[in-house]
Amino acid sequence: MATLPFIYLDHAAATPLDERVLAAMQPYFSEQFFNPSATYLAAKNVARKLGEARGDVAHWLGARSSEIIFTAGGTEANNLAIDGIMRQFPDGNIVVSAIEHESVLAPARQYNCREVGVLPDGTIDLAALEQAIDNNTVLVSVMYANNEIGTVQPLKDVARIIHEKRVARLNRSGGQPLYFHTDACQAANYLDLHVTRLGVDLMTLNGGKIYGPKQSGALFVSAQVHLQPSILGGGQERNLRSGTENVAACIGFATALTLVQEARHNEVKRLQLLQHDFFTALLAAVPNLAINGSQKRRLPNNVHVTIPGHDNERLLMQLDEAGILAAAGSACSASDEEPSHVLRAIGLDDAAAQASLRFTMGHGTVAQDIDKTIAALRSFVV
Repeated sequence: MATLPFIYLDHAAATPLDERVLAAMQPYFSEQFFNPSATYLAAKNVARKLGEARGDVAHWLGARSSEIIFTAGGTEANNLAIDGIMRQFPDGNIVVSAIEHESVLAPARQYNCREVGVLPDGTIDLAALEQAIDNNTVLVSVMYANNEIGTVQPLKDVARIIHEKRVARLNRSGGQPLYFHTDACQAANYLDLHVTRLGVDLMTLNGGKIYGPKQSGALFVSAQVHLQPSILGGGQERNLRSGTENVAACIGFATALTLVQEARHNEVKRLQLLQHDFFTALLAAVPNLAINGSQKRRLPNNVHVTIPGHDNERLLMQLDEAGILAAAGSACSASDEEPSHVLRAIGLDDAAAQASLRFTMGHGTVAQDIDKTIAALRSFVV
């Protein structure tokens, strides 16, 4: 990775493009520009490379290549998963957690949507989830790891509840299907993505969060799941997303996923040490600081805190002037003046939410970055 002229602590919003990913993409912008649906040999070679990229993604998910749909990022994949199922069941309902990304909440709220609360650490309330799923529920969507507070959800426990509901439904009357979708956009750098071990039927991934190109991603769709298409036309992507494939983006995404999954065990250990030091130093330096999110089930790169009595917008401006880039919450809703729905869901009032900061580390983060950030914050708040 190239050395940046600033300290970048907003990797949950966007990651820099890995130079190895760029190198893998480069030929498909120029000499290998062919439409993979064309019949001549040069195009067939591009189609073969696209198939290899699909196979690479499938490998890390423990899936079949035919179950991977390339998309233009996580938002599109989430919309395809939700709309593709819910449009088929006008009398059905969808159950989601209250801290989902807006790209899940917004499409879900177009249907009969039930939102399940979370515990104070951001973990989904499993008892409430079990009660929310009824005979008309056709889809449950619970994110793998939260983009703001970093809490990792117990997907296997969620999958167990869904399985028990399915069995009871089949034993009673057959009935309509019940599917489990997870938004794993923030998880792919650090967590196991094997769909069978997790028990999910659909999974969303985003290249822009894993050192791949923006507007790249994928949706895993189990062979047992039937979706309605989002875009009609030439029938690409299993007839679910017609249009000539963005081969460079697809290959870039697959390359990025392979790189982060191969390195994830070592990267998790490295970041956990930095995260521990970050939290320890913050607690020592900043009076009355509070940590948000689970301290046990948490992404290793996420540090989310509340600094009572201090406006986060002002702090972010001061940090920016000091050459430190951080965030108050999701970049997708940064222009929204309303306090974060995630922080409200874990019980923070508006004042606390507006005094909260998110720091998310990445490949380039080193101990000196943490030291400089702590020193800067101390000068602003003490």
